[in-house]
Amino acid sequence: KFATEEMIKSQIPEVTIAHISTHGFFFPDPEQITNQTKFGTAMVSDIKFRGATNYANWSFVKNKNPLKRSGIVLAKANDIWERDELAEGEDGILTAQEVANLNLSKTKLVVLSACETGLGDIKGSEGVFGLQRAFKMAGAKHLIMSLWQVPDKETSEFMQLFYKNLIAELDINTAFSNTQKAMRKKYDPYFWGAFVLIE
Repeated sequence: KFATEEMIKSQIPEVTIAHISTHGFFFPDPEQITNQTKFGTAMVSDIKFRGATNYANWSFVKNKNPLKRSGIVLAKANDIWERDELAEGEDGILTAQEVANLNLSKTKLVVLSACETGLGDIKGSEGVFGLQRAFKMAGAKHLIMSLWQVPDKETSEFMQLFYKNLIAELDINTAFSNTQKAMRKKYDPYFWGAFVLIE
């Protein structure tokens, strides 16, 4: 209810550590999907379900800009599935494009406790275009993001342990490494290995 796009945009530039626990998304390049379909490559996707309206398709799913096809879902995001294409104002989706325009020079750490937040389009030698690039462009020093869908129970445990280590160690790299070591003793990497620390 309170985690609106407006609130995130206004408050995140003022904090040193930002933790956002929500749903993340990354839609693949629509041109690549078209080419793969032409050449008979099977793709399993829920894009039709997630982008059922013109506004959603135009804004996110089929957008040519990779920074618009990657983002996080906030309060009031469900409204976009019925939203008019010409509607103005925030839509409840914080895209990588919008993140890149923020000033996060005070932000030492952004934790995105959400699925697939580390994904994006790979553009040759230019790297990955997605939330990762956007937060770094905005000035965030460290990022913790995920590379695949993460389970709730193990994610919660990972995050609690990380912050406990961070308070004890006062060093982001050491806290993250110690958290990985502890999780490795209890779980298969599938359940926690999606999280990566980016400097």
